[in-house]
Amino acid sequence: MQFDKSMIMDLIKQHGNDDQVQQADQELPDKVDSEKDAGLLQKYGVDPQVLIAKFGDKLPGGLGNKLGGMLGG
Repeated sequence: MQFDKSMIMDLIKQHGNDDQVQQADQELPDKVDSEKDAGLLQKYGVDPQVLIAKFGDKLPGGLGNKLGGMLGG
């Protein structure tokens, strides 16, 4: 699942120090893939599974929307 870099940066800012925030801003792509970029996410203390659970339903076609459709919602 892909996430905007800004969403990831907000999480890192909550948990990281200023050096981590600056480094992540330089390293992360504009669209972060929770599978492909899992190593980078974990480097900055972001668990890809937590990311999906927290933001998946806020994305167009996100996990929450898919589950809602399967459950008849």
